[in-house]
Amino acid sequence: MIDKKILSDMNRAVVEGNKDDAQKLAIQAIDENWDLNEVIENGFVPGIQKAGDLWEKGDYFLPELITSAETMKAAMSLLQPELKKKNLTAKTLGKAVIGTIEGDIHDIGKNLVASILSANGFDVIDLGADVKITSFIETALEEKADFICVSTLLTTTMLKQKNLIELLKSKNLYGKFKVLVGGSPVNSKWAQDIGADGYAENAMAAAKIAKSLIRT
Repeated sequence: MIDKKILSDMNRAVVEGNKDDAQKLAIQAIDENWDLNEVIENGFVPGIQKAGDLWEKGDYFLPELITSAETMKAAMSLLQPELKKKNLTAKTLGKAVIGTIEGDIHDIGKNLVASILSANGFDVIDLGADVKITSFIETALEEKADFICVSTLLTTTMLKQKNLIELLKSKNLYGKFKVLVGGSPVNSKWAQDIGADGYAENAMAAAKIAKSLIRT
């Protein structure tokens, strides 16, 4: 068992967005051969969950949430290679392919969703921005993904979210992946109308919806 104070320090580093402390603690965990899954699950993950709670309550603003997410990523960037060396894998809730749809180069919101999903235990494959519909589907098949997450910030590219679902149907793949849609012009009615499995108005909502859908 790892000392509770150490786990608390990991938690605090993420909540406060202290990247240096988070990385030092991750290195200490590696050097002292601690159980890295315990480090992740009981040390760093509760920190990003706490940051998300503070954001939802209005105590944190978007910059603080982004900083916490980046701190979490910094720690994980050190821990994940060590897990692979030991032929271990971090426990994952599911695998998600995420990107901004073709014709739209906006990616700030998408990046935050990707970070929060990853911090909450999902294996995330980020395709970036201006992603072709076929690339979402091909990658989801190759990676055996559970989710396809499609963002758009433009009303002119919203229709491509619908086109993706229609292509899944034409390939008899509809239902194989949970499709989540988001972006400023998108809403829950749009998601329902096009046959998506869910809509998230922000990154924390995306993580909650993904967690609920993975259980179904």
